[in-house]
Amino acid sequence: MKKVIIILVLVLTSSYLFAQDTPLEFSGSVDAYWKYDFAKTENIQTSFATDHNSLSLGMIDLVLKKKTGKTSFVGEVSFGPRGAGQSIPDVEGQSFHIQNLYATYAATDKLSLTAGYMGTFIGYELISPVSNFHYSTSYLFTSGPFQNAGIKANYVVSSKVSVMVGLFNDQWNAYKAIPEFGLNAFGAQLSVTPAEGFTAYFNLLTGSQSGTIVDLTAAYQLSPKFKLGLNGADYSGVETGTGYSGIALYPSLSLSDSFALGLRAESFKSKTTDTSVAAFTLSANLKSGGLTFIPEIRLDSASEEDFYLANGNPTKSASQFALAMVYGF
Repeated sequence: MKKVIIILVLVLTSSYLFAQDTPLEFSGSVDAYWKYDFAKTENIQTSFATDHNSLSLGMIDLVLKKKTGKTSFVGEVSFGPRGAGQSIPDVEGQSFHIQNLYATYAATDKLSLTAGYMGTFIGYELISPVSNFHYSTSYLFTSGPFQNAGIKANYVVSSKVSVMVGLFNDQWNAYKAIPEFGLNAFGAQLSVTPAEGFTAYFNLLTGSQSGTIVDLTAAYQLSPKFKLGLNGADYSGVETGTGYSGIALYPSLSLSDSFALGLRAESFKSKTTDTSVAAFTLSANLKSGGLTFIPEIRLDSASEEDFYLANGNPTKSASQFALAMVYGF
């Protein structure tokens, strides 16, 4: 961890000394939360906010960006449980995680080429809590990819249509591929903006070692105050009869510049276990400067006894309250 901090300091210092003519962008976030499960035990094992009755850490996330002529880079590293939870399995006790590390070359005004380790283009929700309305995450987010390593080309067809195609490592969330498979996965994205405030992304990621996921993500700003988001996905694993499918709706209402309410309504089904769950999350966003407080109540109901009571007995439902603090800078 000390080595990573030293590297970040050196990068910042050298950029200031030798490249003041092109500014280095620095941003990030910090977050923490308290969650109480009404069954008095840890339930709802989606990503990150899992600790029961504890003031717990999220992560500190640091992002560096720079553009010089036709080239640019993004480097993002996080420290803390929310970030380290994605670390590759063979790194025991690692407290940090590289979220993004890639470079882009703008070959023309319409065509750009990117290579490196990138946040996935699949799904609606993101790792950084600054980018999500809700603090807890969906089953679709937890089950899908977080990052993909590879190379991709993005072409802007028009102001309303763009296309991305790429080759990616054989497995999700891995810095390096298994040598015999390499860039085994193919990915593609079609993004369309048919109307002002409305954008939809049609996504595909498929590989013999990672399986195949088809994903639709859309957001529509129906009015200055009301926004509706959508995420639907179907994933088939490498093994027959494995995978999942689901859909989530994200309506949100901005009541003022500092206060908004949002709902996530999700239906998720596992092809592996043939079980399903319906999850409803109601959150508020209270903003003051760069700080956002997120009080949240969540109710999950499963077709099988997938949750637990404090005495260890299984149950079909779970409910929890969380209060998160997220600061973006």
